[in-house]
Amino acid sequence: MGLCTISMNSGLSNKAEIMTKNKENNLTRRQALGLTAGAVAGSAALAVPALAQDADPVIEWRMVTSWPKNLPGPGMSAQRICDRINIMSNGRMRVRLFAAGELVPAFEVFDAVSSGTAQMGHSAAMYWAGKMPGSVFFTTIPFGLLPQEHTAWVDQLGGQELWDELYAPFGVKPFMGGNTGPTMAGWYRDPVETLDDLKGRKLRIAGLGGEILRKLGVTPVNIPASEIFTSLQTHVVDGVEFLGPWSDSALGFQKLVKYYYGPGFNKPNGTGEAIVNAVALEGLSPELQAVVEEACRVEADLALSEANAQNAASLKVLQEEHGVEVREFPEEVLTALKETSAEVLDVYTQKDKMARKIYESYIEAQELLAGWSALSLGKNISARG
Repeated sequence: MGLCTISMNSGLSNKAEIMTKNKENNLTRRQALGLTAGAVAGSAALAVPALAQDADPVIEWRMVTSWPKNLPGPGMSAQRICDRINIMSNGRMRVRLFAAGELVPAFEVFDAVSSGTAQMGHSAAMYWAGKMPGSVFFTTIPFGLLPQEHTAWVDQLGGQELWDELYAPFGVKPFMGGNTGPTMAGWYRDPVETLDDLKGRKLRIAGLGGEILRKLGVTPVNIPASEIFTSLQTHVVDGVEFLGPWSDSALGFQKLVKYYYGPGFNKPNGTGEAIVNAVALEGLSPELQAVVEEACRVEADLALSEANAQNAASLKVLQEEHGVEVREFPEEVLTALKETSAEVLDVYTQKDKMARKIYESYIEAQELLAGWSALSLGKNISARG
């Protein structure tokens, strides 16, 4: 609201006329600035609505997850991504988290994001294998890439482009949004000393590891995280494979069984995914799109360092305070698992063209990275004793 300027050439020749005009202008300015008592009262009533009308509305998003709320590991990653977006956007976005079952069931997260029921989701790509067989590679596969190798494949060796291509028909954009690190092979009610000991057992296990064990006589059962403890307690299953010591102990498996096998041949990596509805993402400004992407990227790094520290501490507690017996599979069992893994992966990827394309990229990356990983990780660990 600018001040009125009277030009010397304005055509006002009468001094009284000029003074009258100035009074009118000054009155207008005083009213606009709220300098009269009446104007102050009026402006106080109108100030907030006027500002609210001028300001951009806060963008409200919903995130659905496959996890119990604040489950150590993935549940905490989901919450931190929401919090980080809220902060990094300077309040322009607000993402509200819904734990498994609060808005949609644990295994319907992808469909909810694809349909727009929620703008974001946090889960594990391997849960969508029935819809897209190639999705399993973006979590992990048996005897596959370790966390650092997996990140190199996704970020540097073409993995992200394939991930985008796989999800694009569903209107979903994926990001790495956490990492639980290498997992354990699972909790067993009775020890596994021979290959025959596996036969007839029912094991909660997700991903291709379940198909491998099926060929060795195990009955795999996929159960949401929130239902695993009860299923183990009531003997619906004889054993449980989930994540690592930190998340597993939070769910209380050590209260029921004492044999804990590792390492997790079936999940040497644990990438958590953050998925975003593509239309919702494209509707954001470039700056806010970058906020969403960076919030996920930061969590992928933070979660892995957290998992390493917490798994180490939790493993010690499980052994020293709960009497958990940590074991490795006998060589006979491990050899059978590895041989069966190669057979299952070959057959699995022959049935789906996109899965085969992703598999070939994954194996190419694994072969490239193997030598350096053996030297930089394996040899260093061996050397330090």
